[in-house]
Amino acid sequence: MSGWSPLVTVDELSGRLDDPTLRIVDCRFRLDDPADGRRLYEVGHIPGAVYVSLDDDLSGPSGPGRHPLPEPNVFAGRLATLGVGDEHEVVAYDDAGGAYAARLWWMRRATGHPRVAVLDGGYQAWLASGLHVSTEPPSYPAAAWSAVFEWPGVVDRAGVAEISSHATMVDARAAERYQGEVEPWDPVAGHIPGAVNLPYADNLGADGTFLSVDALRDRYSVIPPDRPVVVYCGSGVTACHDLLAMELAGIEGVALYPGSWSDWSTSGGPVATGPEPG
Repeated sequence: MSGWSPLVTVDELSGRLDDPTLRIVDCRFRLDDPADGRRLYEVGHIPGAVYVSLDDDLSGPSGPGRHPLPEPNVFAGRLATLGVGDEHEVVAYDDAGGAYAARLWWMRRATGHPRVAVLDGGYQAWLASGLHVSTEPPSYPAAAWSAVFEWPGVVDRAGVAEISSHATMVDARAAERYQGEVEPWDPVAGHIPGAVNLPYADNLGADGTFLSVDALRDRYSVIPPDRPVVVYCGSGVTACHDLLAMELAGIEGVALYPGSWSDWSTSGGPVATGPEPG
């Protein structure tokens, strides 16, 4: 875990389970059954891991989109009550290729804590390695945390409308949603005009781990180096997966549109369909 890479391997993590400076966070979640993640955690989790829910801990009660960001102080305070404070390194994992763990990775980083990583391969990789799992939640004392007053590196709907003509918009959803062929969650199908489609799932290889840095650099080479970049998805969650992949590829200064398509599609703003940016 030297150099604070956004990714950590199973071998690296398993060698540090007794490290008091480390905290592990289980982010498993199901959009169609929000309580299932906690049930899975109770059945078995990486020893020492605490559990956070996308709905309850990584999202706010109100705001633009289906999974609005919580107030950063609320998020930081919630982690602190679980024993995750300023002094801790954090490794997040899920069983969805990092789709939810990357949201925590981005949020933790955005609140001023760069020592955070996602477990490459997730819970499946841990099980495949034959490593021990636990059914007991850890008992950590509440931790110290610093006040955080705003989310950096975010763009709202008005900001997207203002900069979309001279920025590169990246849509992290599956191609069929981007093209407007299906829309399982939001009222309008399609994408923000001008957006390119780089589905988050394609950041992974067949084994469920991230592609090599060279492969990710090649994948994201379609992004011009001299334009602002904003990433969105359905509700601001899996966009963070693309943000993590871009970090690995060496692309810096990328912004998140937290409201994402769930916000844009309710705004009456322009919509494009089909495989081209439009």
